[in-house]
Amino acid sequence: MRRLAVSAVLGLALAGGLAACGDGSKIVITVWGPQEDQATASSWLQTQEAAFQAAHPEWDISWRNSVASESDAAPSVKQDAPAAADVYMFASDQLGTLVEASAIGLVPPEVLAQIQEQTGDAVILDSVTAADGQVYGVPFTPNTWFMYYDKSVFTEDDVKSFDAMLAKGRIAFPLANSWYLPAFYLGNGCTLFGPHSTDEAAGVDFAGAKAADVTEYLTSLIGNRNFVVDSNGSGLAGIQNGTVNAFFSGSWDAASVKSALGENFAATQLPSFTLNGREVQMKAFAGSKAIAFNPYADHPEVAAAFAAFLGSTKAQRSHYEMRGIIPTDQSLTSDSALGSDLVAIAQIDTVANTSALQPGLPAMNNFWDPTENFGKALVAKQVTAANATDKTEAWNKSLNAGS
Repeated sequence: MRRLAVSAVLGLALAGGLAACGDGSKIVITVWGPQEDQATASSWLQTQEAAFQAAHPEWDISWRNSVASESDAAPSVKQDAPAAADVYMFASDQLGTLVEASAIGLVPPEVLAQIQEQTGDAVILDSVTAADGQVYGVPFTPNTWFMYYDKSVFTEDDVKSFDAMLAKGRIAFPLANSWYLPAFYLGNGCTLFGPHSTDEAAGVDFAGAKAADVTEYLTSLIGNRNFVVDSNGSGLAGIQNGTVNAFFSGSWDAASVKSALGENFAATQLPSFTLNGREVQMKAFAGSKAIAFNPYADHPEVAAAFAAFLGSTKAQRSHYEMRGIIPTDQSLTSDSALGSDLVAIAQIDTVANTSALQPGLPAMNNFWDPTENFGKALVAKQVTAANATDKTEAWNKSLNAGS
C-alpha cells in the first residue's frame, strides 16, 4: 500500500509540478553518482547539470553532488529513502528491492517513450522493468561480461567454440564466481524465476538432466590442462604474463588487457561449448546501470526530468566520449566511434546474442552464496562425474530454500 500511495502522490506532482516549480524559488537537487563522473568541475555530471539548467531556465536549481557508486547507492537508498538523494544511479539487479522499499520512482509516460525509442535490446528494457510490469529507471550502459583473447593464438572462427579454443591455448574462467558460473547452465535451458526472470514464485530451475549434464561437463573441464580457474585476478595476471591466452571479464579490465596484448588485443561475445555432441551457447548475466529518481524528492518532477536527461542520447554520447561508458542507446551503438571500439562491440553483441537477463528480484539474494559454494566444490573436485546428479540437485534445492 505504501508504494501505491507514493506513486499516487508522485502522479499528482508530475501532473501539476511544472507550474508549482516555476515560481522562481530555489530548487535543491541532490545527486549521487560515481567519483569518476564528478571528480572536477568539468566532469561529466557537472557538465550535464549545467546543460540541464540551461535547458530549463524556469527552474533555479542548486546542485548537491555526493559520491556513491551504482552498486553502493541502492542499499543506502532503500535503507532510508526519504533521506536519500533525489537522483541516483543503480545497478539493475537491485531493482526489485528498491521497488519493494518504495525507494524508486515509476518513470512518467514521456520518459518511458524515450527509453523504448532508445533501447534496441529487450534485455536492457527488461532490466528496468519490475515484476509488476512497470518501468523504473533510465538505463544508460549495459552491465555484463564477455571474452578477451589473444588474436595471435586464436582466430575469429576459433573463438566461437570454447572447446576449439581449449585445443589451441589456455583459457581462464572464474568457475567459483557466482556471476560467471551460471553461463553454462543458462545456455542449456536452466532458468531463474521463469522464462522472463520476473516470476518469483517459479523459483530457480537448475534441476534435472539439463543441469546435471552441464555439471558433468564442468568436472571434465577442470581436468583439461588448458583450462585455468580464474581466481583473485589470476586470469588478468595470466594475460599479462603470457600464461593465459583468453579470459572472461567486463569493460572495466579493457585498459589493462589492451596494455598487455597490444596489437594482439581482441574481445568478443561468449563462445558455445560442446555438450553431449551438440553446441550449447554460453549466456552471461546481463542487465544495465540506470538512473533513478526518488519519489520522496521535494521536487519529483524536476528529479524525474533530470534522470531522463542523464539517460538521453546526448548525455550517453558525452558519457562515452568523456569516460568510455558504453551506451545502451541504439542510435549510438552503430556510430563511427563505437564501430571501431572492440570492447563496445563485444559488450553490445554479448547483450544482444549471448546473454540472459539477470533477475532483479529480492529472491536473487539467495542465489549468490550457494552458487559460489557449488563452484568452489567443483574446483576442489568434490563434485565429480559420478555424483554430478546428486550434487546438482542438492544445489538446486539450496537455491530454492528461501522460496
